[in-house]
Amino acid sequence: MLRSIRKTLFSTALAAPLLVVAAFLLAAAQPAAANSRIKDIASFEGVRDNILVGYGLVVGLNGTGDDLTKSIFTRESLVGMLERLGVNARDNGLEVDNIAAVMVTATLPPFARQGTRIDVNISTIGDASNLLGGTLLVTPLIAADGEVYAVAQGPVAASGFSAQGAAASITRGVPTAGRIANGAIVEREIDFKMTEMESVKISLRNPDFTTSRRVAQAINAFLGQPIAQPLDPATVRMALPQQYANNAVGLITDIEQLRVSPDYIAKVVIDEKSGVIVMGENVRISTVAIAQGNLTIRITETPQVSQPNPFSDGGQTVVVPRTQIEVDEQADRRLTVMPSGVTLQELVDGLNALGVGPRDMISILQAIKASGALQAEIEVI
Repeated sequence: MLRSIRKTLFSTALAAPLLVVAAFLLAAAQPAAANSRIKDIASFEGVRDNILVGYGLVVGLNGTGDDLTKSIFTRESLVGMLERLGVNARDNGLEVDNIAAVMVTATLPPFARQGTRIDVNISTIGDASNLLGGTLLVTPLIAADGEVYAVAQGPVAASGFSAQGAAASITRGVPTAGRIANGAIVEREIDFKMTEMESVKISLRNPDFTTSRRVAQAINAFLGQPIAQPLDPATVRMALPQQYANNAVGLITDIEQLRVSPDYIAKVVIDEKSGVIVMGENVRISTVAIAQGNLTIRITETPQVSQPNPFSDGGQTVVVPRTQIEVDEQADRRLTVMPSGVTLQELVDGLNALGVGPRDMISILQAIKASGALQAEIEVI
């Protein structure tokens, strides 16, 4: 009896390492998932850009500015600017051509402090033909709340040029748009204090229930406590644990490096303008038979002139129409059976076997979807 017990214990002790090795080999044989960092698939609450816009004047153009007789807003802006500088210009006829009205746009990065500089883009709104050599005057930049957050000024770097002569002209790029690097100074800060936050919301760039849950599970596994909870397909709420009290920045720094395998729905994106087709990895189809044939109808008009015989009395020259119609239908197209549950590569190979181009492939995919055999969503852009 004792010998039997010892034999059983020895067999169990020997089998345990073998099970561990087998599990390791099985895990190594499986393909690695396409994991992404949380910071690459999501954004954090409060860490966002803000859009700024303003209206200004560009001066110093070499005769390529707005026509003041047509661009009334440019004329009124010029008069108003001169009046603020103590110059009365309303009684005089203004006929300058070196000034242009422009719209100034910029993006205020998150946590931009007062005194820092940001880039601005310049675009004409009048009939100015070129901004080369111009200088933007002081232009306040406002946000959606109507408050001024930055002020822009400086020489404009045009993104193109144009030249013309008496019989020819050339234009490269867009000379009516430009840019000023570090052309605006931040005057107002956005009041957002991360040290006072008691929780942080993570927003997924591609909302998905599975991805949202995986992000919460990865955070909870890293911290060893259930502090993250998915609220919806796009949002994960994360409470600050005790060790990160008043230190939301430290928590986000540790969390954003965690890797998660994002999931997404099967989708086929079609751009009918350019004929581009993009299919996701999870696109599947049911068993379906596909046949594609090209029908070409060619109509050729070759009118002929009918003239009367020489010295005939009362004859007239008439044009007699001659129409030739040719119908070409490629009869060598055959049915192609695509089995159920094929992979993306097999689906592409099957469609390529039909010898069709992108335009015909779009019609085939839409027809497969209409038949209910395409297990994916089609999005036309």
